Amino acid sequence: MTLTATHPRGGHGWQLVLADLALILFLLALSALPAAEAESGRRHADTEARERDAPGVIQPEVAPAQALFRPISGGPSLGAWLTAQGPDPRATLTIFAVHIKGGEAAAWQRAEALAAEARASGMAVRTIITAGMREEVYASLAYDAVIPAAAP
Repeated sequence: MTLTATHPRGGHGWQLVLADLALILFLLALSALPAAEAESGRRHADTEARERDAPGVIQPEVAPAQALFRPISGGPSLGAWLTAQGPDPRATLTIFAVHIKGGEAAAWQRAEALAAEARASGMAVRTIITAGMREEVYASLAYDAVIPAAAP
């Protein structure tokens, strides 16, 4: 008696060939896009995405934190903490408020209270509110403000 090994899913060859052909078709279509745009004189790709990613467009960035403030009971207020940091025209305070579902209004109130205290100290403030797994609020001091060049 002769036993022959049979592959449970015989015929892998056609699937591999089909995947190769699909990849080749994709690459051909992708390489033809610039030629089609040049020939027709109009953009075929998403115009909004091109404009957003265009060179020379300044995108806002949040620099890495140089100092972090978390309000804790018995700790300094944000105003006192900012005074201890020293004034710097390049500094921007970013307040992050993280909320759970249904806690949007409370997160906004906590963030706005911190922002008002920071503005009273003369600090440039930006607020970022986002959803998360737990509620928290903290402030990040970073040196990312653009200072205009002095006129000669």
